[in-house]
Amino acid sequence: MRIKLTLAYTGTNYAGWQIQKNSLTIQEVLENVIFKICGQRVRVHGASRTDAGVHALGQVAHFDVPSQVSKVNWQRALNSFLPADISVIQAQEVGTDFHSRFSAKAKIYSYTFWTESRFIYPQRRPFVWPCGPLHPEQLMQISPLLEGEHDFRALMNAGTKVKSTVKTIYWIKFCPGVYPQELVMRIKGSGFLKQMVRNIAGLLWLAGNNKIDANFVQELLASKSRQLWPPTAPAAGLTLEKIFY
Repeated sequence: MRIKLTLAYTGTNYAGWQIQKNSLTIQEVLENVIFKICGQRVRVHGASRTDAGVHALGQVAHFDVPSQVSKVNWQRALNSFLPADISVIQAQEVGTDFHSRFSAKAKIYSYTFWTESRFIYPQRRPFVWPCGPLHPEQLMQISPLLEGEHDFRALMNAGTKVKSTVKTIYWIKFCPGVYPQELVMRIKGSGFLKQMVRNIAGLLWLAGNNKIDANFVQELLASKSRQLWPPTAPAAGLTLEKIFY
């Protein structure tokens, strides 16, 4: 039996999603809790390998369980053991042809900029990039250049092998955050390369400070290289919001 999970978590205390040596990850915590429930080791497969410090409102994962625990209420059972910063929003049985990663059709991420340079609420620090003031009109001018199908190799950090660096960005939107000092970028795409959204956030930060123009963005995409190197925005501001199947 295959179980699909929808998860929310704060990534502050974890070294990302995927199990690493000598570092606690979301995947490891989940697998340890499932072991407590069913008495055997089960591999949990996640849809997105979020980095250390990255948060999620709609991460998706799946795992296969033995028949003797087929009647477990997985949402209730997992949440009774999981730490307070990880929560199962939904648990449902799916067919064995479902794969949390390879069945995904699109994803939405958000990135939150803290635009006040004089202070930051301590409660918001783990969830924002305190980058200072931005010029919204520049963001609106540059962001459409990233929409559509492009080779995003220039916005991919090293570390993961991929079959193709061509992805489609359906839209990039900006909206208010929890507080007036916050500006949230939301982005929907067919898929994202390693730290691509954080690199887009870094690129837009440059735009919002009048440090780049449209010509730079076009040159960057055409280069298919990290040589021009827009900065990678901090992980804290990034949230995986939703995955579409």
